[in-house]
Amino acid sequence: MDPLDDVFAAMRVRSALYARLEARAPWGLSLAGGEAARFGLVVSGQCLLEVEGESAAVSLAAGDCYVLAHGTPYVLRDAPRTPTVSCASVVRDRVGGVVKLGGSGAPATLLCGWFHFDQGAARPLLDVLPRLLHVKMEQARAHALQGTLQLLAMETGQPGLGSALVVSRLADILFVQAVRAHLAQAGERQPGWLGALADPRIGPALHAMHAQPGRPWTLASLADAANLSRSAFALRFRRRVGQAPLEYLTRWRMSKAGHLLRQGRVPVGEVAATVGYESDAAFSKAFKRATGVAPGAWRAAQRPDGLAPVE
Repeated sequence: MDPLDDVFAAMRVRSALYARLEARAPWGLSLAGGEAARFGLVVSGQCLLEVEGESAAVSLAAGDCYVLAHGTPYVLRDAPRTPTVSCASVVRDRVGGVVKLGGSGAPATLLCGWFHFDQGAARPLLDVLPRLLHVKMEQARAHALQGTLQLLAMETGQPGLGSALVVSRLADILFVQAVRAHLAQAGERQPGWLGALADPRIGPALHAMHAQPGRPWTLASLADAANLSRSAFALRFRRRVGQAPLEYLTRWRMSKAGHLLRQGRVPVGEVAATVGYESDAAFSKAFKRATGVAPGAWRAAQRPDGLAPVE
C-alpha cells in the first residue's frame, strides 16, 4: 500500500464545523488557536492571510485554499492594517450558516471550516506537515481540488438535507487533496517524512514497511529494500525521517493496530499477527508501552457506549 494512502485510511475526522463568510471592506477576522485543523476557500474576491509564526502575509485570490493542520492562530482581512474582530464573537451562533461582516466596500466570500481528527491516527502525518498548506489554482495538481471546492461552495451557499454531513466528507477530501498538491509541488525538497517518501532510497523502504507491516523486518532487510548498506541506510533514514528505521516501524505498527482495533471487528490476536507480533502478550505489552493502556481497554474507550466487543 502507498504510505500516504495508508495514513489517510487510518485518519478519521471526528467532527467538522463550517461557516460561510460574506464580507465587505473594511473587514478583519481573527481566529484563535486550538486542536482543530482549519481550512479555508476563497469563493470570490481576495484577502490577506496572516498566520502566527509566518513572517509575511499571504495574498489569497478566488479559487485559493489553505489548510492549517496544527490549529495555528491566524487572521483574515481585506488590507494589512484593518482592525479585526474575533471569530468566536461573530460565528458562535452561525456555525453552519452565513456570517456577514464589514462595511460597504469590495466584497469577498470565503468558506471557513474546522475539523477534528482522531489525534492518534492522524499523528504520523500531522507531525510532518508544515504550519501552512497554501494551494493556488494555478499550481500543479490544483485542478484536482476544483471539483471539491465547487461542491463545498454550492453546499454552503444553498444548504440542503444532510448538508452538515456532506460538508464534513468534502472537508476530509479537501485535506487529502491539499496535502497531495503540496507534496507534488515540494517533492523530495519537503523535509521530514513527506520528503522521505520521494527519496529514491528511503522511499522504497517506507513503501515496504507500509505494504507488509507484519513481516519480520530487520535493519538488514530494510537496507536491502533501499539498496544500501545497513550503516548508510540507518544514517540516511534518520536524517530524512527523524527516527531510526525500527523505531519508525514500531510506531507505524501501533498506529495501524489502533486503526484495526477502532473498527471493532478484528480480534486482538488477529490484530497482533497483522502488525507483526507472534503472541497476544508481546503485542499487548508493546501497545500499552506506546499508548499507556492495553488493547482491550483502548478499544473500549473508542466506543460511544464504553463497551468492548466480545473477542
